[in-house]
Amino acid sequence: MSGPGRPGADAYQRALGLLVRREHSRRDLTRKLAQRGVEPEEARAAVERLAGQGYQDDDRFAASFARDRAAAGYGPVRIRAELAGHGLKEDAIQAALAACETDWAALARRQVERRHRPAELADPARRRKVVEFLLRRGFDQESAWGAVRATPDDALDD
Repeated sequence: MSGPGRPGADAYQRALGLLVRREHSRRDLTRKLAQRGVEPEEARAAVERLAGQGYQDDDRFAASFARDRAAAGYGPVRIRAELAGHGLKEDAIQAALAACETDWAALARRQVERRHRPAELADPARRRKVVEFLLRRGFDQESAWGAVRATPDDALDD
């Protein structure tokens, strides 16, 4: 054995190593430490210490995650669900989505424009498939249907 201080320092160093690569939520960081053989209490203590030092911050993680997912073309419904899956509270999720400053309807239209020509969307079956795609990407019904009904001329009128 390496002494009483070593296990906690090891958990702290492992957690810090994970945070150097990218942001993590408290839940994810604790889970990853447990996967690496760190005792649950040591993992919680290490994560708490890192949070106290400002190295781990759930709000910062949420904002970064939401921005990245929005930039990748995902909608607010999916981002909200994914953030909840990372153990974040509703107020942190709301703040992260607000910090995105994203026009979700415009983002949905861009997703459609990138993948489909306007002529394709004249077919009702194709429109339904595109709406289903947008719903899976995390857009609400209104944004999804609005995106498939929009034409380049409609976008200029906005």
